[in-house]
Amino acid sequence: MGINIGGLLKTEKTTFDDLKDRVIAIDAYNVIHQFLAIIRQRDGTPLKDSQGRITSHLSGLLHRTGNMVEARIRPVYIFDGIPHPLKNMTLQKRKERKIKAETEWKEAIEKGDIDRAKSMAQQTSRITDEIANQSKELLDILGIPYIQAPSEGESQASYMVKKGDAYAVGSQDFDCLLVGAPILIRNLTSSNRRKLPGKKAYTKVYPELIRLEYNLKSLNISQKQLVDMAILIGTDFNQGVKGLGPKKSLNLIKKVGNIENAIAKIGGEGAPTFDEIKEIRKIFHDPKVVKDYKLKWIKPEYDKVLEILTEEYNFTQNRIEPILNKFENIDNMMKQKTLF
Repeated sequence: MGINIGGLLKTEKTTFDDLKDRVIAIDAYNVIHQFLAIIRQRDGTPLKDSQGRITSHLSGLLHRTGNMVEARIRPVYIFDGIPHPLKNMTLQKRKERKIKAETEWKEAIEKGDIDRAKSMAQQTSRITDEIANQSKELLDILGIPYIQAPSEGESQASYMVKKGDAYAVGSQDFDCLLVGAPILIRNLTSSNRRKLPGKKAYTKVYPELIRLEYNLKSLNISQKQLVDMAILIGTDFNQGVKGLGPKKSLNLIKKVGNIENAIAKIGGEGAPTFDEIKEIRKIFHDPKVVKDYKLKWIKPEYDKVLEILTEEYNFTQNRIEPILNKFENIDNMMKQKTLF
């Protein structure tokens, strides 16, 4: 799910109150992956309806979007389009990891190792066309706008923030910074606690805000150098130079200026060709985006939401109605001027 440079970045705690009346462009695939991974039964089995269809994503979208709307945050979800051909290798590796995790999940269940089963199951989630379409259908009847990006959702979301149509990108993925998102908010759609790896303990989770310009100044690099640094580490579009992590890559780029000079200096297994560097830079610096879009939040079709979720997906009405009440804030939101 992108490059992990979090250890180099300075973050700020933020709250829903801080984001009141703000438009947040949410990387839909990123958060739906979260829902599919986390919203599961104790043995790792995802939530399903009577037909065996997964419903974890619908539960996550309903609950977490309701929480944001109740706080008068204006979410708009951005869905991924066609991936760049250079991403195919990464997608294939992810597919292989998921297949391996599925095997280990089943083995853990057979052995009665529930904790390991849950851990392995969380690594198996994948977004099918059916899951994406169901998510869009739910957002439609909830009155929440979404945009279909031509390629990467994070690029579209970042473009909207740079244009001034949104305040921040909501995603766990630091790649949003590589495509120039001025502000990234992480943990916006997460639950308020997270299990510590390998332990039966939890830690509090808070939304955190990362400002691109502030961090570039703190690291003493430019946006172009951040991208070059990421290419050295390895992105979704290239494997990276062996032995170079975030800190080493940062120091190297600061010393020699750009990736061409870095490769000339150290070479290294996995180093991209100059043609590959040019193409990867283009993905981050000049991504494909939709420039003609409209954002509108409208009152939910309450009866239709209840009908679809209860009759088609076996949700219980008494659990849905309190969440739907949170969407009453949409009317109040639309009477207020958006703040940037």
